[in-house]
Amino acid sequence: MLHESPIIQLGGFNIDLSIIIMLVVTCAIVFGLAFAATRNLSVDNPGKLQNFMEWVVEFVQGLISSTMDLKKGKPFLSLGMTLIMFIFVGNMLGLPFGIVTDFDNAQSAQVFGHEIIPVKEALEQAQASHPGEPAHVGVNWWKSPTADAGVSIGLALMIFVLVHFLGIFRNTKAYFKHYIQPFPFFLPINLIEQFSKLLTHGMRLFGNIFAGEVLISVLLKLTAIGVGGWIASVLGLIVWQGFSIFVGSIQAFVFTILTFVYISQAIDTHEEEH
Repeated sequence: MLHESPIIQLGGFNIDLSIIIMLVVTCAIVFGLAFAATRNLSVDNPGKLQNFMEWVVEFVQGLISSTMDLKKGKPFLSLGMTLIMFIFVGNMLGLPFGIVTDFDNAQSAQVFGHEIIPVKEALEQAQASHPGEPAHVGVNWWKSPTADAGVSIGLALMIFVLVHFLGIFRNTKAYFKHYIQPFPFFLPINLIEQFSKLLTHGMRLFGNIFAGEVLISVLLKLTAIGVGGWIASVLGLIVWQGFSIFVGSIQAFVFTILTFVYISQAIDTHEEEH
């Protein structure tokens, strides 16, 4: 069974506190890495972090040059570095450990004076189904922010808006013309294609990271069936966490290079075609 999310209602909106916390942690780690790597720059004797950051720069430059003219894509270098580092760090955060708190009383399921909505509902449902029996609900405070559909789709939506903004203002005629190509009646298909890019861009990242964390949760549950479960759980976690590092890295790469492909289609390909 999956743990509940610490969702509270604030200003009429449901706020998932675990996502807020993990976004702040991810941003802090990425900022800390960037700050530490660039604090004492040296040409003659670069440190390990500086070498790492220079490798990231060259790697992202390679992604840009593989999708568009590097001169046109150079302004997006910072965007690419931020995306790949943020998504990679975010993907990795849910792997090493988790922070879970248990609640057995709906009255105590509060944080900052606000009710934790899923916990209260789950406890009330459990007490209604089995009156008099103790009920426990776990709340997961630590997970990959990219394992939340809102975060992944939000990142994809940010790129979606940027791509169409660039297409409209930097390649206006070709941008609007491509919606009715090769024939005007292709307009609905071309519109669907644009929105499908948004969904697949975000859902691919969310689906892969979420599925990985679900399987880790299932493997941890094996410890409840005894010594054999403990052995299977430990072996499974070693194998799956290693594979999850690979999957998390690939998804950061895929999200970033697709960003450059979409930008290239908006500002570069159409210019060449028209």
